[in-house]
Amino acid sequence: MFNKIKTCATAKEIWEKLTQICEGNDEMNENKLTVAQQKYESMKMKDGETMTEFDERFSTVVIELTSLGKEYSNRELALKVMRALPREWDVKTMAMRESKDLNKLELHDLFANLKAYEFELETRAEAGSSASQPTKALAATTSE
Repeated sequence: MFNKIKTCATAKEIWEKLTQICEGNDEMNENKLTVAQQKYESMKMKDGETMTEFDERFSTVVIELTSLGKEYSNRELALKVMRALPREWDVKTMAMRESKDLNKLELHDLFANLKAYEFELETRAEAGSSASQPTKALAATTSE
């Protein structure tokens, strides 16, 4: 890094050179923004992905967009998350749309709610699978 700034004469020149090296020029930032927006727009929850994993992936893209100057409202983020979920989540997302003010719903609160619902579904599935397993009855035979 030093080799790239050692020819600079002033602190201002050093700062501008470091900024260009670390952040890139306007064209490079536009390209980064375009790629990040494409990631955001195509975001879908993957098969087998947990809500925690999806939260991390989604938040990473949102943070990247924010660092590039693109911000979304709470409502836009909430709706994007809800549209990115598989069909099995439709009942939950519809209920949330009707019961919550999406303009005030923070992203972390949305994911906390979805994680709680995911946990409830998993708990019910585990309880259902153990209850549906056939029980073994002991057969008693008598021999005379």
